[in-house]
Amino acid sequence: MNPKPPLSAQELCQSVRACSPFDPARLDRVLAVDETRGLVEVQSGATWKSLGARLRPGDGRAQKLPTMHPTIGESLACNAAGPDGRPTVDHVHSFTMVTPDGQLRRVDRINNPSLFALVVGGQGVFGAIYSVSLRLESLGRTIAEAQTPEPLVEPRSRVPRRLALLVPPAGLEALVAACRERCGEWRLELESLAVRRVRADEETFLRLPGAEYCEVSLGLTEGTNLGTQVRVTQLKRGLIDLAIARGGGFPIACTPEATREQLDACYPQLAGFLAEQRRIDPQQRWANGWLRHHRSLLTRERCEVRWG
Repeated sequence: MNPKPPLSAQELCQSVRACSPFDPARLDRVLAVDETRGLVEVQSGATWKSLGARLRPGDGRAQKLPTMHPTIGESLACNAAGPDGRPTVDHVHSFTMVTPDGQLRRVDRINNPSLFALVVGGQGVFGAIYSVSLRLESLGRTIAEAQTPEPLVEPRSRVPRRLALLVPPAGLEALVAACRERCGEWRLELESLAVRRVRADEETFLRLPGAEYCEVSLGLTEGTNLGTQVRVTQLKRGLIDLAIARGGGFPIACTPEATREQLDACYPQLAGFLAEQRRIDPQQRWANGWLRHHRSLLTRERCEVRWG
């Protein structure tokens, strides 16, 4: 079977202008390695594994490091922490994107600081990323300083999705103890629990303030019936409150269970972020499930709950 031809920047612009779908798997090439400038440019659909194979052929460790997201573009959209705990933004020199009106733009933190801060960690709501230029020195440091999450509860089954909480290192022990206690009270067993250090950033718009956090990853049984699923969602919201009470929070990229009040506590800049998205994309040509969920959560009327 012949490999799919790569998607050019011109084709991507045409697809966005026409609001027609494109195949992200065709954005999987390493475009250039500039040893002089210490940069590598890759298309957004390229995987970290394929990049490791290109930069360090024969280095099995570089190709097997675990990442939260398989592709560079997904990691940039979520500003995901890498194997060394540093956020993706630390590795990014610049990127090329197609804005919702179909224009190709190269963005960096010097010439376009506002757009750079919005797009990195911006959940993919400002347009299509064509390519990303990464720092070779930073990538090499990630391999050298990679860490393995410390399992406090060994996984007992395949957990469909985990709840991630963030807490300052000083509050880690208290949070883990409180989470264990809360799960016991709800009679819902922890399927897994792992901890790793992650570093916050000071560049992106949609960030949690702070210098360093411990990421607590909790695996909970999702349940096979509606009643159990509702209880698990309620429990997750209670666990988020435990993290907030200890000066922490949650990653906004992957926590749809969070309530409006929890979002306000951890991400008070979210309303401004959504306003910027509407300014850049006034026709709302570029949207995804994350954007629709959070826009709905912030615009719906608050409902007072009363018990009879």
